[in-house]
Amino acid sequence: MSVGTAPRRAAGRARPGKAPQRQRPLLHYAIDAVVLLVLLGICVTGFGPSFGGDVRYLVAGFGGILLGLSIAWYGSRSRLPLLVMLALTLVVYLLAGSPLAAPVDAWLGLFPTFDSLTTLLPGIVFSWKQMLTIAAPVGTDNGMLVVPFLASLVTAVAAGSLAWRTRHPAWTVAPVVALFVAGIAFGTDDAVMPLLRGVLLTVLSVVWLSYRWGQARTDDTTAVSANRPATDAAAARSGRLRRLGAGAAVLAVASAVTVAVVPVFSSGGERQVLRDVVVPPLELYDYPSPLMSFRYYVQDRAEETLFTVEGLPEGARVRLAALNAYNGVVYNVNPAGAGNFAPVGDAKTLGGASGRGAQNGKSAAQLQVTIEDYRGVWVPSSGSMNGIKLTGDRQRQIGQSLFYNDGSGTLLTTSGIRPGSTYGLSVTYPDQYTDDQLAQYDFANLSLPKPTNVPPIVGIKANELVGEATTPIEQARNIEAALKEQGFFSNGKENETPSLSGHGAARITALLDAEQMVGDDEQYAVAMALMARHLGMPARVVMGFHPPEDEAGADKIAIQGEDVHAWVEIAFEHVGWVPFNPTPDEDNVPIPPEPQPKSTPKPQVLQPPPPPQEPAELPPDSAPDPLDAQEEEKTFWDIWGPLIMVIAAIIIPLFILLLPLLLIALLKLRRRKRRAWLGLPAQRVHGGWSEILSLATDLGATVNPKATRREAATNLGESFEASRTSTSALAHHADAAIFGAAEPTEEQVRRYWDHVHTSLDDMHGSVGFWKRQRAKYSPRSLFHDARAAMTRKRSGGRKPR
Repeated sequence: MSVGTAPRRAAGRARPGKAPQRQRPLLHYAIDAVVLLVLLGICVTGFGPSFGGDVRYLVAGFGGILLGLSIAWYGSRSRLPLLVMLALTLVVYLLAGSPLAAPVDAWLGLFPTFDSLTTLLPGIVFSWKQMLTIAAPVGTDNGMLVVPFLASLVTAVAAGSLAWRTRHPAWTVAPVVALFVAGIAFGTDDAVMPLLRGVLLTVLSVVWLSYRWGQARTDDTTAVSANRPATDAAAARSGRLRRLGAGAAVLAVASAVTVAVVPVFSSGGERQVLRDVVVPPLELYDYPSPLMSFRYYVQDRAEETLFTVEGLPEGARVRLAALNAYNGVVYNVNPAGAGNFAPVGDAKTLGGASGRGAQNGKSAAQLQVTIEDYRGVWVPSSGSMNGIKLTGDRQRQIGQSLFYNDGSGTLLTTSGIRPGSTYGLSVTYPDQYTDDQLAQYDFANLSLPKPTNVPPIVGIKANELVGEATTPIEQARNIEAALKEQGFFSNGKENETPSLSGHGAARITALLDAEQMVGDDEQYAVAMALMARHLGMPARVVMGFHPPEDEAGADKIAIQGEDVHAWVEIAFEHVGWVPFNPTPDEDNVPIPPEPQPKSTPKPQVLQPPPPPQEPAELPPDSAPDPLDAQEEEKTFWDIWGPLIMVIAAIIIPLFILLLPLLLIALLKLRRRKRRAWLGLPAQRVHGGWSEILSLATDLGATVNPKATRREAATNLGESFEASRTSTSALAHHADAAIFGAAEPTEEQVRRYWDHVHTSLDDMHGSVGFWKRQRAKYSPRSLFHDARAAMTRKRSGGRKPR
């Protein structure tokens, strides 16, 4: 028996028609591993902008690649199944993830701890979104390194397994491309050498795939060579040259296409990544616009020192917030414009690697801010921030609640800045452009929230003030100069010309429609920004502080409440945001109107009283009561409109909820009418019996479709005791009418349906109220009819008996 069964077992192990796979030499594995390491490493560098200048993401990424390739090699040599490979990958992720992806939480930075595991396990799901909602650079804390490590580990396992387990190595490119796309999607607007990386990835992939295909072609176990070097050296040499020429041509074409395509896709506007479309985690409308506190600083805190700044260059300004949304009441910050406010990951490298400004040829500065009497959520800053270093007792609390907007260069802390807080800022200042230089640039193509409830006079004034200017900078300067030269300044203080605060639609209308425009920075900045937006300019209002003129350029500057200002910034292509100051000088006060000459009153002379007149006779009801006139002015909608709206708000959602139930009831009513009135008399009798079965189905009874009517009546009698007699009689009458020699008369059909209604009532009476309601709106019988119709259609339209 053993002799006979051995060959069968051997045959069972071998797959018919396929030769057993021979283990590849270790050198081939090594070549593939090196190539995959380089390909995946090129893809990992795409995460670089998200981590700024920190190279620890490369350690995590390349560590994941090496571990993933090792798992794939071991799995291919040992022929491990898929589930075992997944389990092994998870174990390696938890063990090696502590030193590579969560070194801060690991013991001695190497060994797993409870904190590191609680970072790694949830990080499989949540680290991806968390990385997108944190302002770049995201830093290395809070599991940020999980994204490059896990992505590299998984794609390396997939790429190695496809390279060493499948007969078609081209599939290996799929996980490589997936990691390349992930690096782009989870990156920032700054691309990392897109042209060089694209060319290297394409060329290396083509070369390696050619090598693998050539290796498979010359393998004696898979194919027989048509031209063997030992028998036809000339043919082998010519074939080798042809393959080298074809490979070189493919590489040249691929490189040319890459060089041509990358600039096209990278120069068509701003680079779009996932973090640009992720819902911002901060609800900015919970915090009032700082512009609403403008007069508070001017009038109530004019002589108080809010904070001190050290290292502020001459001519530089301190900003609180950049406002980009107007709703007719207030100018506020909308997260949909100029980037989102995202939690700060690595506060030391805000907006990119440190030293970015120096690399771009911009002036850099190190500021030290000490908060005195300032309180608020908006953090005073300046220029384009590269990093912030928090100090003081509340540095941890402020750091955990810090949000940054790279588009506007503003900081916000939900815990609030309080007296005693100190922090250092690493900032860069943009180059200054003259109007002649700006004349060659157009406005930047930015997406800003559209202003709403803008008063009509803004558009009229904008068209009037812009004049015949043609270049963008001339148009902006004309509006700025007109407001600055034609307007007058007043903060509304004592002994000054009255000037109302606020910047709502009514206040802006009063400013622009007056004979003398009177206001301060709050009104003029908003007016110019709205006019610029009306003309299509990407403009915003910035609120901040100007250092006193006598302290400009000093080592330490004290900022007081009277130093508050608001100005306008307009974005130009290749330049950035350019400031405009439409507010008149403070010494340009309104000119009081000339006093009118007083008239000398003449002495009064007593005049005789006028003669009495007969009272005019008015027709009845010709002088309506004022209250009646007010009631007549009210329309029907004014009186009943609110009540109708309330009723509609209740009825419409209720109707939508009850619409499916109403539809089921209408379908059942239509079905009953068709059964009772359509077809021959025998068919209508059969429809009456079908109505009994449909109700039984809706009530939850199980109806055997193969049972006869009498058998079904017996079963229904057991389920519904009250209708036992009526259902049995209906089954007998239906058999007699359908199988009889002649068609039943109309009277017989009518009486049969009367008995059907009686039986239906008996079946309803045998169950409770709620079960009756549930059966009334149950779709079970409708589904049963649909299935029966499909069965008849498949069987050729024959109805079962």
